[in-house]
Amino acid sequence: MAKQEDIFKNVVSHAKEYGFIFPSSEVYDGLSAVYDYAQNGVELKKNIREYWWKAMVQMNDNIVGLDAAILMHPTTWKASGHVDAFNDPLIDNKDSKRRYRADVLIEDYAEKLNQKAVKEIEKAKVRFGDAFNEAEFVATNARVVEYKAKERAILERMARSLGNEDLADVKALIEELEIACPESGSRNWTEVRQFNLMFGTKLGASADSAMDLYLRPETAQGIFVNFLNVQKSGRMKIPFGIAQTGKAFRNEIVARQFIFRMREFEQMEMQFFVRPGEEMKHYEFWKEARLKWHLSLGLGRENYRFHDHEKLAHYANAAADIEFNFPFGFKELEGIHSRTDFDLKAHEQYSGRKLQYFDAELNQNYVPYVVETSVGLDRMFLAVFATSLKEETLEDGSTRTVLKLPTVLAPTKAAVLPLVKKDGLPEIAHQIIADLRWDFNVAYDEKDAVGRRYRRQDALGTPFCITVDHQTVEDQTVTIRHRDTMKQDRVKITDLKSIIENEVSMKNWLMKM
Repeated sequence: MAKQEDIFKNVVSHAKEYGFIFPSSEVYDGLSAVYDYAQNGVELKKNIREYWWKAMVQMNDNIVGLDAAILMHPTTWKASGHVDAFNDPLIDNKDSKRRYRADVLIEDYAEKLNQKAVKEIEKAKVRFGDAFNEAEFVATNARVVEYKAKERAILERMARSLGNEDLADVKALIEELEIACPESGSRNWTEVRQFNLMFGTKLGASADSAMDLYLRPETAQGIFVNFLNVQKSGRMKIPFGIAQTGKAFRNEIVARQFIFRMREFEQMEMQFFVRPGEEMKHYEFWKEARLKWHLSLGLGRENYRFHDHEKLAHYANAAADIEFNFPFGFKELEGIHSRTDFDLKAHEQYSGRKLQYFDAELNQNYVPYVVETSVGLDRMFLAVFATSLKEETLEDGSTRTVLKLPTVLAPTKAAVLPLVKKDGLPEIAHQIIADLRWDFNVAYDEKDAVGRRYRRQDALGTPFCITVDHQTVEDQTVTIRHRDTMKQDRVKITDLKSIIENEVSMKNWLMKM
């Protein structure tokens, strides 16, 4: 655990030191759970968003984009259920005065049981080697069976209690499991109560006439209320999707773990409209399609797992999370939900307008069902950044810090370094940058010895360093250094664009799906 905490601290520290993420309003001592993306962070975030958009919208004939407003008519949130049901179970520790989500406390306890089972499996793998049958071991080993059964029973009970709004039983479960405050170790808990997560605001010139509004807690509703506009103007045929990226706002009970859980965050969502009765087919398709997208980035298959929901949201008939192994354990990265026809029917009811589709093949009108994919852009940033940050020991015994970002996402694709600041080398370096920047984000670096400059670019995640030296003046060749292997090649200046393009193009990366 201490190692994981140290890794996470290094992630947070590195993000600030190298210009990826700053605490917001830091000159005023910051604002809890609000962060600013700095000069390198904004590039990485943009590249993740574009990688998602390319795969989700531009590579699909039947998915289009939308950019809906953050402020929406307040009845939107009544229809969606957010006014009445967008709550988290809150519990306070009387001794530490710290506030927690009751469901997260229970889920963290259950995850510890799962990790105990994983350790037993890993030990058995080492002991039995190639003869190890994991499925048989999981089904028959007494300890693993016990851990898994207890984990499942805890989560099922919590899901039932929350579904029935039996908050007393949620507290009873916390007490039976002897869950203590992570900070103080105290088990002196308050009752569990519901807490609405929406931020309120006002629209109007005066306090007397101002309308009560909400900052949107999700981007999905902007898609639903525009369903018919998009369908008709785009002549879209079922099945089709509408995708959107944008900010959402939630007054989280416990906003923590850096950018994993924030009060202002960005989502990348797609709502896929299908015929009623065909939603499960599309649900299974999008589960696999989204996992393939994640795997295309090469962060390691072992870092992903599916988690099927025990407790379904009021709008869903099936739901699963793609969980990622963050430095603090497996947590939700993306959700895939079968939302039924709840949203469109609710907006029909509250608006008094039909939101139906005429299916010419079936010769009938119906309210489509919806399959949703929703990934947090900030969580995606954290997954990529934390997994890519490495401390390596080199052959000579020295160490280097390297951010091995997927090259397609790297903020800066190449840094151009003149060996010395004279003899015409800076001028050649600037000319190379002028040529490359039409296609890539590139940087110029002339400060310090070239070895130190390499280390600085390694820590920034730059895939290539291009060194201009005296031989460049003679034959128009440069040394190109590869971040991950530190291998150096002598190449022609005219070949640089194709070398870099081959490594960083979205096409080459998405072809892995």
